[in-house]
Amino acid sequence: MLLWNHIAALAAVLLFFASRMDPTKPLELLIFVCAVTRISSNPLVDIVVDRYHIPRVCPREVQTEDFVRYHFNGTFYENGKQFDSSHDRGKAFISQVGLGRLISGMDRGLLGMCVSERRRITVPPHLAYGSIGAGGVIPPDSVLVYDVHLLDIWNPEDKVQIRTLSKPAGCSRGASASDFVRYHYNGSLLTDEAFDSSNETYDTYLGQGDLIKGLEEGLLGTCVGERRVIIVPPFLAYGEQGYGAGIPPQATLVFEVLMVDLFNPKDDLTVEVMEVPQGCTRRTVVGDYVRYHYNGTFQDGTLFDSSYQRNGTYNTYIGMGHVIQGMDKALQGLCMGEKRRIGIPPHLAYGEKGVGLIPGSAVLIFHIHVIDFHNPKDSVQIRITHKPRDCNATSEADDLIKYRYNCSLMDGTLLYSSDHYDSPSVTTLGANKVIVGLEDGLRGMCVGERREVVVPPHWAHGENGAGDVPRSAVLLFELELVELQKGVPEGYMFVWLGDGPDPLFDAMDMNGDKEVPLEEFSEFIHRQVQEDKGRLRPGMEASSIIKDMFDNQDRNKDGKIVEEELMVKEVEDQVARDEL
Repeated sequence: MLLWNHIAALAAVLLFFASRMDPTKPLELLIFVCAVTRISSNPLVDIVVDRYHIPRVCPREVQTEDFVRYHFNGTFYENGKQFDSSHDRGKAFISQVGLGRLISGMDRGLLGMCVSERRRITVPPHLAYGSIGAGGVIPPDSVLVYDVHLLDIWNPEDKVQIRTLSKPAGCSRGASASDFVRYHYNGSLLTDEAFDSSNETYDTYLGQGDLIKGLEEGLLGTCVGERRVIIVPPFLAYGEQGYGAGIPPQATLVFEVLMVDLFNPKDDLTVEVMEVPQGCTRRTVVGDYVRYHYNGTFQDGTLFDSSYQRNGTYNTYIGMGHVIQGMDKALQGLCMGEKRRIGIPPHLAYGEKGVGLIPGSAVLIFHIHVIDFHNPKDSVQIRITHKPRDCNATSEADDLIKYRYNCSLMDGTLLYSSDHYDSPSVTTLGANKVIVGLEDGLRGMCVGERREVVVPPHWAHGENGAGDVPRSAVLLFELELVELQKGVPEGYMFVWLGDGPDPLFDAMDMNGDKEVPLEEFSEFIHRQVQEDKGRLRPGMEASSIIKDMFDNQDRNKDGKIVEEELMVKEVEDQVARDEL
């Protein structure tokens, strides 16, 4: 009332000054004063807005022609008595602002309001129901108070809004119509009230009408691993009907989306070569047996399996259906040591049902590293890396040899080495002391010769492996022949390198006394060896061999051999092999 008293006083002063200046004006001013006096009998000439709760973030304010959805309580200014409430009806009020669909005071009072804002709008009678009132509920000349909570704003011109929260670097493909997508989401209203959330991924095709129109539009172009917020106006969502208990009629929907996976039914394998070793002369083909390491992930990088964690390669035949179709195809055409990134769509993997930790319709990513491969028909491969100029003798069956070696897997992992010991390794060729493939690799070598020998598993330790040698492993030997002692056939202690002396006893009886004691026998044998007429079995003590030979000939055990006791070997396969 004080404000209106000031206005009236101001009008009287203006009337006084005007009457002194221009006698023709007092009547008009008198009309103005009367009008002010009449209005002043009501305390309000315009709405009063009290914004008692304003959200910290307000991306949009109500403008003329916007649609709004809000809750309210309506009370009388005079006594605070409630005359209406959307809360009591259990349904928010929906209307369009600025087109006369609301009382003038509300049309004006809602302008500039933010979602989640709370206002108290006081409306004078001439901007409400005037001197007539309404329906027997609102008396004439009533000042009305509306406590409003704005829930939603939209406009018929609105479009789907997309805000990217994060996007992986190097996104080469976004979702498009006809793609199958798997994504997580949180769904909320504009007031942040949640209505749904995915526990498992939501899986669907795009472009087939399985989603509300606005969400389908908002998902287009999304990359795997991308997070985005999609805001869908009501007419592109569930419209006037709403959906279930969580989505009211005419609700704008907010989806926070994480794209987990996408593919197209027409997709084939994707192959990215990460590393190829130099000197690749052979690539995998159908029928080969391959050993490889892998990490298996989904497109978002989540690991589902790893051969590294099991500390063992995955081993399989190629092209025989032992692995998923996409992997069978991806394993063809690789070099030993090659690394690739392979993307396999679900129709070439585990399909719509999935298996174990792999959900239905999942695209699988494999980072593979080929350790080795072979074919069951492969033979031992020998490459001479150094050969001396003078090569008078080469290793063969029954020879005693000394050699240095490194034994590695084809990826360079060292398994064994003669350098780990004080002296080179020693073996007799043909005695089945080493694996067959190594035996082959050691044959035909000169002293000082060096070789690289590749031994497939069926000529090595086979499917079961041995010690540190994995199952079905191809082995690489680096060999150097250090020493060669020509041998004698299996079962023999001494052999003639040509025709022996004839008569033999006379040659043995060097002093001509018709008897040969051990000393004379030993001197005879050593002379044959020194003159390259005979050869003792290598790798055994000569004196021990000679003593055994002498004892076999000294049949009456009197410490000497006479001519009648001497027996010459005549049959190649007889049991006693150490006699002359």
